[in-house]
Amino acid sequence: MILLTPELGGRLLANGRLRDVDHVPVVKFFNPVGAATWLATELDEDGDTLFGLADLGFGSPELGSFSLLDMASVRLPFGLGIERDLYFEGAFPLSVYAEAARKSGRIVLDERRLREAAAALRARG
Repeated sequence: MILLTPELGGRLLANGRLRDVDHVPVVKFFNPVGAATWLATELDEDGDTLFGLADLGFGSPELGSFSLLDMASVRLPFGLGIERDLYFEGAFPLSVYAEAARKSGRIVLDERRLREAAAALRARG
């Protein structure tokens, strides 16, 4: 599977040029036979370094950078690799996904939990 289409890569690059913005995730990657999930909001000019929320399945998701080339090189059982969720559409800024993940110990996409996280962030001001 192609992890990034030219259109997605362009959106991520454009976000990467705008610093100090709480971007909405553009793409979700996942391990089809494991618990790892990544939400990416930005791509550096090097075409490899993504920024977003990473959850390797150990109960401590975190914001940071990760390598597109490293993800593309992963070889999983049954000839599988890391995949892109073709149906993912980010609905909230990355800070909301990070807050919901902090509370849950994993990346969540459940709208109720994301709305609760957004409300908690607003209440903190």
